Amino acid sequence: MTMADTTMQLGWIRTNAAEGNMGALAADLLRAALVTPVHWGAGWGEILELLGALPADERERLVGALAEGYHTVGSRSEPRNQVLTLLAAVSHGLQEDPLADERARQLEEFGRQNTLWSTTRVDVLAEAELAAGRDLDPTVVAVLRRTGTDTYRRGFIAALLKKLTSPVLNVGEEWAEQAMRDSSTPDGQALLTHLTTATASKPSAKWDRQALALVEALGTDRVRTAALTWLGLVGRPRTHPLEIRGYEADINNAYDPYNANALRGLAWLASLLPPHPDTARALGALVETSLKKVAGLGPRNPKVANAGVIALSRVDGEAALAELARLASRVTYKATAKIVDGFLEEKATALGLSREEIEELAVPAYGLTEVGHARHELGGTTALVEVQGSRAVLSWRNAAGKAVRSVPAAVRRDHAEELKELKAAVKDIDKMLSAQTERLDRQFLARRTWTYDTWRERYLDHPLVGTLARRLLWTVDGTPAGFADGGLSTLTGDPVTSGGEVTLWHPVDREPAEVVAWRDWLERHEITQPFKQAHREVYLLTDAERATGTYSNRFAAHYVRQHQFSSLAAVRGWRNKLRLCVDDEAPPATRELPRWGLRAEYWITGDGEYGEDTTESGSYLRLRTDQVRFYPIDAPENSAHCYGGEYRMRLGPDANPVEPLPLAGIPPLVLSEVLRDVDLFVGVSSVGNDPTWQDGGPGGRFQEYWTSYGFGDLTETARTRRALLDRLIPRLAIADRCTLEGRFLHVKGERHTYKIHLGSGNILMTPNDQYLCIVPKSATTGPQPGYLPFEGDRMLAVILSKAMLLADDLKITDPTILSQL
Repeated sequence: MTMADTTMQLGWIRTNAAEGNMGALAADLLRAALVTPVHWGAGWGEILELLGALPADERERLVGALAEGYHTVGSRSEPRNQVLTLLAAVSHGLQEDPLADERARQLEEFGRQNTLWSTTRVDVLAEAELAAGRDLDPTVVAVLRRTGTDTYRRGFIAALLKKLTSPVLNVGEEWAEQAMRDSSTPDGQALLTHLTTATASKPSAKWDRQALALVEALGTDRVRTAALTWLGLVGRPRTHPLEIRGYEADINNAYDPYNANALRGLAWLASLLPPHPDTARALGALVETSLKKVAGLGPRNPKVANAGVIALSRVDGEAALAELARLASRVTYKATAKIVDGFLEEKATALGLSREEIEELAVPAYGLTEVGHARHELGGTTALVEVQGSRAVLSWRNAAGKAVRSVPAAVRRDHAEELKELKAAVKDIDKMLSAQTERLDRQFLARRTWTYDTWRERYLDHPLVGTLARRLLWTVDGTPAGFADGGLSTLTGDPVTSGGEVTLWHPVDREPAEVVAWRDWLERHEITQPFKQAHREVYLLTDAERATGTYSNRFAAHYVRQHQFSSLAAVRGWRNKLRLCVDDEAPPATRELPRWGLRAEYWITGDGEYGEDTTESGSYLRLRTDQVRFYPIDAPENSAHCYGGEYRMRLGPDANPVEPLPLAGIPPLVLSEVLRDVDLFVGVSSVGNDPTWQDGGPGGRFQEYWTSYGFGDLTETARTRRALLDRLIPRLAIADRCTLEGRFLHVKGERHTYKIHLGSGNILMTPNDQYLCIVPKSATTGPQPGYLPFEGDRMLAVILSKAMLLADDLKITDPTILSQL
């Protein structure tokens, strides 16, 4: 409705009111409700005010006429809401309250929404309910509160919100509902109310004092038990799913913004309680849960994540420090990662240590009494905790020493607390192993060195880290060594029992013969490395890169899935900004290398048009890739338009442009590791390795690229995979059906002969190289090849799984595959 329309409506309202013609006025209002789209614009408030000021007798007649004609507006929600709002505004102070049940149903409908527009004037309906002596449904209170968290929408319901004191928290989240069930006493209610006041970035001394007083009234143990229970429920599916409008994010996986303040308060409260391992676990989990990505929104709630980090920093003891160290390796959200780093730096400074040292010292043993093992006697039963590869396993032995499959009943009955702690420790070990694997993999570029004794204590002989360190190769005073048969030794078997400086071995500066020899050594001892080291890809400068001089085009002209690319980049320590289809600029994907004084850049740009090639929120589904460059770490940042175009350096008023560094001058280790990251980004997120894109994707635009990538030349990663398969295939049960030829693993089945590309895993089959689409499951199942020299190459597992399936193709039962054979 335009201002002219509003003026006209106000005019005929005044005219009909002056003439006392309430029937005509009601008819006009009902007709306007039908023809006015969604709402009545900025004049809505004036109309309601004017109608509400009519004399009581006229309002009484108008109410009757509106109620009588209500059925004429049909079943659409917007017209019904407008008429009910008119009735609520007009009927104040009257004895009659027509259509009260309809109003309740309309409010219930609003309770399924995330937030409300000010023009819906739900406040008028809510005030009418309250005036009628009825409480608002908790879902209605929740939507009004969520709306109130938006500064731009709060104004029209500000007065109403002050009246909505119950329930203390919004319903719809399992943790909040459990908290309200557990806090039915006045003291419990007071504690929950105090949690909702956690609106600052960190707790004040006054906030802490009030919280401690409430804890004292309730009892510390009781509060801890309740708080840990509530924290354990955070992030569960909503108990009251909300309707998602087309433009909204996936709100059902987001936090309720009103409850988020209480979650911050809950984290702060937990940090005030006496230290306990369960508290540190719960706070660490809260940080990670709060940073999980939600479609259309990004991280669920960084403010809650930050509160969890602050809470951990306030908890004394090894467990909290361990969680901070673990989060330092896991958190990729920049603002939260910065807070974690800051607290670890503070801890290191206070202890007179470096940041790296505090991370090493913060890794607990989790009850392991020797490297990778722990033994616990629980009555007549023995519990064994063993680290097997990348995970911990809890097993049981009875009094006779015989293995039993499940937890004995006597343990469940008589040692419930010890059992709970053991299971928690196993989960802690799994999470810490993952974090430590990533941290160790980053040590190549960190240029970390250790004295021999320190290294043995913190790595080789550490009960948890030792399970990783003993599967890696090291150099002691320049001599390579590995751990096998209970000791550290060289390739020739000479024991290494002392030394000066220890570093992590890398193949880039080693002779090929030495690299092959260590690979043989690993296979001989059946050691599976936690990540590629002896088999690590090495990216040396090519003739093409010598010709371009300052940039590499080795990974240019690819199409990659943006969100997958961005996630991988974050895990590998790169900074990247999502490209939106908007008039904006963004820097390239960037990795800073402070120990080398360098910054690596991977130039990317959004691909496609708004709509088909973007999400509903406007972020590109795919990116086009371009050059890799290196600059001094303090050089001004480059940027380019999100739509595409030339990258240019952003310069201050007195700054001069800085040229990219010659690739020939980049240390070989740095060049290799950076290009390895980029190869990973392309190899995992390229649309070319999607087996369902044989038609070329949207509009067939990617057909040529998909074919060239899916069956083209092998990257360094794929060549490494080929070299490993060359050694591995003779050990397989299907060895007589497999041969390696060029870029493919050939598998002879009964129906066809199949060619599996070693880069993409895509399949061609006889005759005429017909394409065969087999979509791997998220976790590869089926026959396993046995020993592998390293973990983490999912494509290798996919290729082997496909080979084993196709070698026995007469036993295939999947109808989708059979229809292609």
